[in-house]
Amino acid sequence: MPDKTIKIIFLGDISGYLGREGVKAIVPIWQKKYQPDLFIANIENLAHNKGVTPKTLKEIYDTGVRLYSGGNHIWKKYDISQLAKESDYQIACPANDSRTPKKYRYQTTEVKGAKIALVSLNGRTFMNDDGLANPFFTIEKILSELPPDAITIVDIHAEATSEKRALGFYLDGRVAAVLGTHTHVPTADAQILAKGTAYLTDIGMIGAHDSILGIKKEIIIEKFLTENKILHDLPKSGQIEINAVLLEIDKLSKKAKKIKNLREIIN
Repeated sequence: MPDKTIKIIFLGDISGYLGREGVKAIVPIWQKKYQPDLFIANIENLAHNKGVTPKTLKEIYDTGVRLYSGGNHIWKKYDISQLAKESDYQIACPANDSRTPKKYRYQTTEVKGAKIALVSLNGRTFMNDDGLANPFFTIEKILSELPPDAITIVDIHAEATSEKRALGFYLDGRVAAVLGTHTHVPTADAQILAKGTAYLTDIGMIGAHDSILGIKKEIIIEKFLTENKILHDLPKSGQIEINAVLLEIDKLSKKAKKIKNLREIIN
């Protein structure tokens, strides 16, 4: 009997060196344990917690992760338009950001005879970026462009839980999953909404466990004590926390059958 579902593991924001090392360690373990058909990852913090570089992207590609989503920091280290010309990485940068090259507005791939589409959106509430289009309007336009039979995964990269949940309910039944990123803290509300869309407010991060959002904790504490601007610095050793979500999606209905938080702490 042919397999009727697609199994996907979506890795949360990969933060710097320890985040990359965590992905290298966990992908082969989870491949054996869960046997997913596809790994997806948010890579906006790949290079020292802000942005991407060709070198850091290759590290993640070599683990077997093939689809990538971005966020508000994706532009920090390397010009994305230049990267689009130089390579063929399947990155879905925030589609509602005017800086996103056409090549990176969304990504599609085929897995086990099913079309998978990945869309990234930046939230606007508390994000301090006036250059973003309305993510609700943007996703409507993109859904009209995607193949009608696509299994669509949406990464909503946002601060406000209300904005993420609103988008989840807004898209319920029209996409397979709406998954939040950006806050680096995993939430406990994984669920399948009434019309069949898998939802989670935030997947969490992959990075230094003894940290604040992947950054050295002393630096962040000092920021709150002094109210001064800080330079981000990341731990280079220690335990790594790995947060992800496991999805099972029906190939025929394009609806979610299962969503499960995955979390491990490794040395």
